[in-house]
Amino acid sequence: MPLPKEPSKPATTLNEIPPISVPKTRKPARNTESAEIPSSAAKPPLVLASSNAPTAKAPETNRIRNIPKAASSKARTPATAPAGKPRRQVTLTGKKIFVLDTNVLMHDPMSLFRFEEHDVFLPLITLEELDNHKKGMSEVARHARQVSRSLDALMENIDDIEKGVALDRLGNVDALGRLLVQTTELAAELPKTLPVGKADNQILGVVFALSKLHPEREVALVSKDINMRIKARALGLLAEDYFNDQVLEDRDLLYSGIMELQSDFWEKNSKGIESWQQGGSTYYRVSGPAVKDMMVNQFVYCETGIPLIAQVLEVNGRTAVLKTLRDFSHNKNSVWGITARNREQNFALNLLMNPECDFVTLLGQAGTGKTLLALAAGLSQVLESKQYSEIIVTRATVPVGEDIGFLPGTEEEKMAPWMGAFEDNLEVLNKPDPSSGDWGRSATTDLIRTKIRIKSMNFMRGRTFINKFLIIDEAQNLSPKQMKTLITRAGPGTKVICLGNLAQIDTPYLTEGSSGLTYVVDRFKGWPHAGHITLQRGERSRLADFASDNL
Repeated sequence: MPLPKEPSKPATTLNEIPPISVPKTRKPARNTESAEIPSSAAKPPLVLASSNAPTAKAPETNRIRNIPKAASSKARTPATAPAGKPRRQVTLTGKKIFVLDTNVLMHDPMSLFRFEEHDVFLPLITLEELDNHKKGMSEVARHARQVSRSLDALMENIDDIEKGVALDRLGNVDALGRLLVQTTELAAELPKTLPVGKADNQILGVVFALSKLHPEREVALVSKDINMRIKARALGLLAEDYFNDQVLEDRDLLYSGIMELQSDFWEKNSKGIESWQQGGSTYYRVSGPAVKDMMVNQFVYCETGIPLIAQVLEVNGRTAVLKTLRDFSHNKNSVWGITARNREQNFALNLLMNPECDFVTLLGQAGTGKTLLALAAGLSQVLESKQYSEIIVTRATVPVGEDIGFLPGTEEEKMAPWMGAFEDNLEVLNKPDPSSGDWGRSATTDLIRTKIRIKSMNFMRGRTFINKFLIIDEAQNLSPKQMKTLITRAGPGTKVICLGNLAQIDTPYLTEGSSGLTYVVDRFKGWPHAGHITLQRGERSRLADFASDNL
């Protein structure tokens, strides 16, 4: 999450405030009774001190005001100065206190270290909820256990937890703040309509109490729960979503893999242009202002003036090398009987058929041909050119509606209902010569089946695929961590294809900005052995195209 940087001259923080001193009591005379020495000597200013704890008077310059219990319900309104005294100007430290909801920790176990110079506060009820979710083999349980281990390592050999624990103790150099854990009861006055025993309301009470205890600092709740944030804002508290897992804030900023050149491209970039022929393709070395926006393996085109359709092979400063493409829209260049029907499909087939491109991502709405193009390219390179030994297909098993329950059979039989899209595309691709009869069609089908393996993601960890054509379907429903687990299974000679539609995310807590598919598109752009294309135009049928545009 983008956060404001610490000012060049940081203001006084809570840890820098000198301890509050109590005046010494004068010793009594010998012939009198011993005077009572007050036992409630003021403690050093701790972040987690209760709002009802007594405090001794401190110098006016650095003293933190003790907010009375009947203070205004407005969370960020400082207390009124005593009568006859001028209002003291509160000095902001520039560092916020972020109170983390449990769902943030279970969504991203590294969220503790994502808040830069700001402090992170954990209520006790959050630790209780982590303990309740730590059992099991689900992703949430694994994250809960990882958070518990991180907290245990942070607090090891710490004498005074109340003062906070430096978040950079474990080597996270970007975490410059402190971890604060609730050690005392924080009194809060919430509306009576909110049940006291509910965990969400207890966290809201902690945020409310902290904002009153430290009016000079911004106290904000961070939660993935929308209703939790709504309730917090209704109480006048600051509430934010957890944005650090967002690769992009706006889907329109996502890299498309395509760039349209201006009509005057040749006039502005033709200075010192070079061109040559090699392997049936034409190469251009251009330099000019348009080069700064180009990336390796990006496709450029110009429809006005002198037409050009090319791929960027190299970018060096203000100089780029462009290569003309193979035209897969012509029947002589068909891939397993499939030809490109539009410009984006032609770009996609150039990536899928390029042996130097190890990782390809295809985005697009329903009917744009993602699965058909990937499967056709896989069959061509497995059965014809024999570049890969077999095709491995997997996908995220996230149901759209109610789950139908357990499925019988082996791993491939259990995955068969999820692979209906590939079955439909195989029917389109499996068109043998009519003269061969039913026997020839059956033989072709059996041959294709022997070269296609359907695998479940649940058993991918620890495996290594060598010389395989790996297709990951419905990749928009994968988290960045799951995507990393799958891609790192690739061994020598393996090509990985990720297909997905960001408008069809069915996984809770995943959005277009935090999806694993968005994550890999953004991280792999510009790598010489990876390419990405966003397919724009549907080619399934006129009915499907009209439904996609109007429903």
